[in-house]
Amino acid sequence: MNNEELQRLTEEISLDFFRKRFKHKASFNKRLRTTGGRYALQSHNIEINPKHLEHYGRDEVISIIKHELCHYHLHIEGRGYQHRDREFKQLLKQVGGSRHCQSIPAVRNKSVTIHVYRCLTCSHEYLRKRRMNTKKYVCGKCHGRLEKTAEKNEGKTLTAFQGI
Repeated sequence: MNNEELQRLTEEISLDFFRKRFKHKASFNKRLRTTGGRYALQSHNIEINPKHLEHYGRDEVISIIKHELCHYHLHIEGRGYQHRDREFKQLLKQVGGSRHCQSIPAVRNKSVTIHVYRCLTCSHEYLRKRRMNTKKYVCGKCHGRLEKTAEKNEGKTLTAFQGI
């Protein structure tokens, strides 16, 4: 499926399930990683993660499109379009869209490298996903110099280290 076919599919779903036209652009965005789709509030465009089509097929993409069209139509009408809004939940249930998309196995099991830095003055340790320039940054507690002490290659999920 290419962007033109996705556009046609989105327009068809909008007419069939919402009885309203989709007047904006629907396209694939391969930069999306942790979500199945996205509705842009400014441009009113819908972007879909192509990996969901590869891993789970057309039915999963249709479910994601329904979800994003709920955001689209409610936002255009000035009604509650956010996940927490009752109107959004009701419309999503009406059209048979899913609240959450399936996670992609390759992203879920990705290995994460953790860089460990230690303050030379107070010995406080910092864990970071990205490398730091130790000449540019200092300890946030005592303003002491930092040194890199270790690098761990964790085979855990990305969500396990989101607090870092």
